[in-house]
Amino acid sequence: MERQRKIALLGATGSIGRQTLDVVRKQPGLSIVSMAAGRNISLLEEAAREFHPKVVAVYDEAEAKRLKERLNDTDVSVVSGMDGLVEAACVAEADVTLGAVVGMIGIRPTVEAIKAGKDIAIANKETLVTAGHLILPLVKEKKVKLLPVDSEHSAIFQSLHGEEGNAVSRILLTASGGPFYGKTKADLQSVTVQDALKHPNWSMGRKITVDSATLVNKGLEVMEAYWLFSVPYDRIEVVIQPESVIHSMVEFEDGAVMAELGVPDMRTAIQYALTYPKREKLGVGRLDFDTLRSIRFGRPDTDAFPGLAYAYEAGRKGGNLPTVFNAANEYAVALFLDGRIRFTEIPELIRFAMDHVRFREAPSLDEVLETERETIEVLSCHRS
Repeated sequence: MERQRKIALLGATGSIGRQTLDVVRKQPGLSIVSMAAGRNISLLEEAAREFHPKVVAVYDEAEAKRLKERLNDTDVSVVSGMDGLVEAACVAEADVTLGAVVGMIGIRPTVEAIKAGKDIAIANKETLVTAGHLILPLVKEKKVKLLPVDSEHSAIFQSLHGEEGNAVSRILLTASGGPFYGKTKADLQSVTVQDALKHPNWSMGRKITVDSATLVNKGLEVMEAYWLFSVPYDRIEVVIQPESVIHSMVEFEDGAVMAELGVPDMRTAIQYALTYPKREKLGVGRLDFDTLRSIRFGRPDTDAFPGLAYAYEAGRKGGNLPTVFNAANEYAVALFLDGRIRFTEIPELIRFAMDHVRFREAPSLDEVLETERETIEVLSCHRS
């Protein structure tokens, strides 16, 4: 890299955040100038002492106070709450803000970072899924880069590189199928939390691993792709690719298909977003074509996994319906992980919320956040 890239890392203690820190360890051209987390101050303290950020934000105010006491022998500034997340996202020294927090809590800090002129490496799905209609015009206005971190969107981004002016026929968004690929709806009635958390290829957090098992995660990625690449929903197709070797593909009007392949390791996509357009050496595995005898493909089963179909429906209708979809899924997955509902009830709760929460055609950011609260209220009343 020509100069050091300075990173504001939101979600430093989660799966993407920890892998980002590992990338920074390997790249002398990258540094961390701020970081944020929800409440895991033990990991945050370790990271703060290792990477020496200027600012550390903890959303939970009581935990922030504890971290401040633990770091009182350093010059790290510890801040809290939403104001703290925004401060960490917008710290003056940062070149790029990597948003990896889970949930809609990540939207406001991302908006403010864009306003502050930061490039955005985006791993927080909720930002584009629920507020893409607000984010994309702002990105254009502020002339900042929006760089995808998800492996699938990174693959599409890379496949489109150098293809400006060439019309896209289809985006082929690949999915592993998760741990239940090939299972029927009847098979899924008795699966456990432990079953759902056994992803065959990727190492991810608990919530996103369940989302992969339901194919809801792929539905969220479809909505993200719509905003990132300005391709209509009827030209975004999900393709099951169980080995997770092809991370996604783009078909052009002449029939040529461009794809990005590699071992399933998130650090590759994370690093590319942070070093773009440069490719730096990274100590991850390489594809072994001597042992890779075949690459399989299939179609998603939306009868067994209706969450994917609901995502297309929400995306096509737009307005606040993607927010309803996302908020209902977060609510339902939390219940499932707590052992309070069955796996198959996750899409059932999403469907109920989509049918019963008030529709808003062009929601403001405040209305997006209000939709989240309304969705949880509707589902809580439904279950009481």
